[in-house]
Amino acid sequence: MAQPYRSIGQVLAAVKPEYPDISISKIRYLESEGLLSPERAPSGYRRYSQADIERLRYVLSAQKNHYLPLKVIREHLEMIDQGIDPPSVEPVEPIPAPPVPERSSLGDRGLNTRPLKLSRSQLLERSGLAEATLVELERHQIIRPRRGTAFYGWEALTVAVVARKLVPFGMDARHLRAVKLAAEREIGLIEQAVAPYSRRRDVMRRTTIEVADLMMHAHAALMQTALDQ
Repeated sequence: MAQPYRSIGQVLAAVKPEYPDISISKIRYLESEGLLSPERAPSGYRRYSQADIERLRYVLSAQKNHYLPLKVIREHLEMIDQGIDPPSVEPVEPIPAPPVPERSSLGDRGLNTRPLKLSRSQLLERSGLAEATLVELERHQIIRPRRGTAFYGWEALTVAVVARKLVPFGMDARHLRAVKLAAEREIGLIEQAVAPYSRRRDVMRRTTIEVADLMMHAHAALMQTALDQ
C-alpha cells in the first residue's frame, strides 16, 4: 500500500493542538535549517510522511520542553538517523522572571561588595575561559579592563564565564556582540529617561540605577515570554 502523504497545511493542523505557536513559516524555517526533509511532488509542493511529522514533533518538543538550540537538535537527529539513541535530556522548568525589587540591586551591589580587581591571568583562571576566546572578545570590545586600569571587574568575569558556557552551543564573540549592541541600545533609552535630572548629580545617579534595574527586569521577563512562545 502506498505511503500516505500530507500537505504542509495538514501537518500544521496535526501538530497545532500540541504546539499552538507552530506556523507554516516555522515549519519551512526548520526545513531550511536541515531539520526536516519532506519529499517534493512533481508540482513542487512539499509532501510529508508520518515519519516527517514525528520528526517535527521531536524538534518542537526539544525546543519547548528542553530549550535545546537547533545545533544540538540537529546532532540528535543525525544520531537517530544512524540508529543511535540520542542523549536523554530532562525537562527544563521555565525560569521565572525575578521580581522587581523595592530597592535597587545595582545600588545594593555597589554598596555592599568590594569592587573586583582581576589581572588578565586571574580572569582567565577564575572564568576557565581560553585565552584565544578572551582575545576575540576583547577584539569586539565585549570584555574590557576597567576604565583607566589594566584590571578587570565583575562585569568582565561574568561575561567571560557566560562566553565559556556558550561555546558548546556554537555561540561565540559574534553572537555576544549582538547582545552588546542590544545592551547599548537599552542604555540609550536609559540616558533619555534620566536626562531631565542631569543638573543634580546625586539624583541622576539614583534615577539611573533605578531605571536600569527596571529595564533589566523587563528584559528578563520579555526573554522568558519569547522562550515560552
